[in-house]
Amino acid sequence: MERAVSIFILSVIFLASQINCQEAILHISNGNTEREYCIVHNHSWTLLSQTLEAAPQYPLVNLTSTVLCDASGVSIDVKDKAVVVMRGDCDFSQKALVAQNLGAKALLLASNKTLITPSANDSEYAKVHIPLALMRYRDFLEAQQVFGEDMQVKLYAPPHSKLDPSIAVMLLIAIVTVALGGYWSGACERDRLNSGVEGGGGGESKADSGELFLYSPLKVVFFVALMCGMLVLMYFFYNVLVYVIIAIFCLASASALFSCLDAVMEKIGCGTFRFSIRNYNFSVRSLILAAVCISVAVVWGVYRNEDRWIWILQDLLGIAFCLNFMKTISLSNFKICVILLSLLLVYDVFFVFITPFFTKNGVSIMVQVALGPDASGEKTQGNMVEVPAEPQTPSEKLPVVMRVPRFSAWAQNLCGMQFSILGYGDIIVPGLLVAYCSRFDVWINSSKKIYFVSCCIAYLLGMITTFAVMLLSGMGQPALLYLVPFTLITSAVVAGCRREMRQFWAGTTYEREELTAP
Repeated sequence: MERAVSIFILSVIFLASQINCQEAILHISNGNTEREYCIVHNHSWTLLSQTLEAAPQYPLVNLTSTVLCDASGVSIDVKDKAVVVMRGDCDFSQKALVAQNLGAKALLLASNKTLITPSANDSEYAKVHIPLALMRYRDFLEAQQVFGEDMQVKLYAPPHSKLDPSIAVMLLIAIVTVALGGYWSGACERDRLNSGVEGGGGGESKADSGELFLYSPLKVVFFVALMCGMLVLMYFFYNVLVYVIIAIFCLASASALFSCLDAVMEKIGCGTFRFSIRNYNFSVRSLILAAVCISVAVVWGVYRNEDRWIWILQDLLGIAFCLNFMKTISLSNFKICVILLSLLLVYDVFFVFITPFFTKNGVSIMVQVALGPDASGEKTQGNMVEVPAEPQTPSEKLPVVMRVPRFSAWAQNLCGMQFSILGYGDIIVPGLLVAYCSRFDVWINSSKKIYFVSCCIAYLLGMITTFAVMLLSGMGQPALLYLVPFTLITSAVVAGCRREMRQFWAGTTYEREELTAP
């Protein structure tokens, strides 16, 4: 009984989350070949079937030699057929009424201009009873080359669910990356302790190992101020600095991917063959990994604007970048974690919620920088949709987000790829706290990794809350607004319950090492 109730509730939520969009699909076939193209219609004016199977099929008549503002010049029988005419010279409703009076069952308007949601005066809506949609003229020319004049068409508009599977994929990427990064940081700390490098003793310190160690509140404040300055500079000088960031990302992500793969090879015990050339030692494994990592970064750099598939490489490089960042940057104690995460929470909320009041277009600086000035080829304003009729020069975007296509938005993806995104900062910032908790488990010899596991669970719950609020509000959310309280409060509660808050707050002895170093 409980299982049936659960299934019913989930079904209701899923159905309630489905929304009708203005983008639809034109299915063309000739018995042997099938193709689908983007069309834009007005679902409040002319309804289309929601599935291909339910959509009626019509022969398509080519009337692109006319704009069909009147019936003159139409010598072809279009009764019970779909017709395609050129856009322009008169209203959408006038063309639809002419086609309807001629007996046509559907009207397609081929356009060389931006596709917009067709509309008319209120008095005209009730007069039109046939489906009306706009399509790209270049798509019609392509269909002619594929099918000739023998085309059978179906028009349908599958509903778009807010509960897209891409959200689950993004959630999985985030929690796995945070957990792996924290585990890696803890494993490195365990290896350091096992090798006999103790705080205040001899040997290699944390700083000497090439890892950056944040121990001073002043350094943290300076770091956050630097981030604010960089974000503002990116907003005003985006067209120049975007290429600098892309170049830096290629280098940093290739290095991070090498570090990750090399650690995996070391973990599984993959041997390495070394050789020397003129007193220089080389590792075959390192050379092969370096070649692979550089190739991946170069391929991404060359094809970074190919939305259909390049997101896979960007996410791969992004995961490696986040993992290496969490392993490299160490926070010395919980006090530094609280200061850093709190400042970045204020930073995130300010640049997402407050800056729209100061920008000319009302878009937040954070969103503008993360998505770019022309983030999508498709622009939506309320119920009105705009889709470019011709291929647009892709705008450069900063490689600072994980991107996963919205799998259920099939019609929207035909018109222009739609993505769910999550900023690297929403993984790295809480990830630094998770990494600290993992290292603290090592310091206190916690076999159950209570701090690490608790912080990971808190991060997962924070991410779920973020996506839930996003779906309910219908707008993007600054994830740190939920992730920071969840992770900080959970870590503090665990330390308080275990009566280890003083030790958890003070953390490691690295701070004293740095301050007393000669």
